[in-house]
Amino acid sequence: MTSLLRPALSLFALLSVLTGLAYPLAVTGVGQLLFAHAANGSIQAVNGKPVGSALIGQPFTGAQYFWGRPSATGPQPYNAAASGGSNQGPLNPALTDVVKVRVAALRAADPGNDKPVPVDLVTASGSGLDPDISLAAARFQVTRVAKARSLPAETVQALIEQQAARPWLGVLGEPRVNVLKLNLALDGHEAQPLD
Repeated sequence: MTSLLRPALSLFALLSVLTGLAYPLAVTGVGQLLFAHAANGSIQAVNGKPVGSALIGQPFTGAQYFWGRPSATGPQPYNAAASGGSNQGPLNPALTDVVKVRVAALRAADPGNDKPVPVDLVTASGSGLDPDISLAAARFQVTRVAKARSLPAETVQALIEQQAARPWLGVLGEPRVNVLKLNLALDGHEAQPLD
C-alpha cells in the first residue's frame, strides 16, 4: 500500500505546485508584462482619477448621456459579481413584458423619435455587463442627447463616428461604440488608461 501511496502523493504535490502556483504566476506575469492595462481591468481615468472600466457597462441614466444595454444583474445594475443573462427565451412572456416596458421608457425619454428601437437597447446581453452598444443604438439616441445638451444633432452624430470601433480587419466583429468613452467625450474629456 505504501508503494502506491508515495507516487500518488508525489504526483499530487507536483501537480498542485504546477497548476496551483507556477501556472497562475506565469499567466499573471505574462499578462502584466504584455497586457498590463487590460489585465488590470482597462480602467479609464480623467485627470488621473479613475472613472470606470472600458470592459464593464456603467448605469448612465441622465438624458444628456448615451445609455448602454440593459443590465441583467439586478437589483444593482452592472454588478460584475452577479454577471449572467436573464435566461429568458424569446418565447417567454416575461421577456416580452420587459422589452415592452423598456421600449416605452425609451419612447417617453424621446417622444419625437419614431425610429425603430434597436434590439440592444431593450435586451440584456449574455453577461449583463456589456460596455458597448451598436452604432444603430447610439444613433437612435442622438436627438435626445443633442436636445438635452443644446447641441446640434450633427455634432453628436460626428462624436459617435469618431468614437466608433470598427470590425477587426474589416470583418471580425460588429461596428460598436463604448458608452463610457462616448459619454466622457461628450463631457469634453478624453479617457486615458489609468497607470
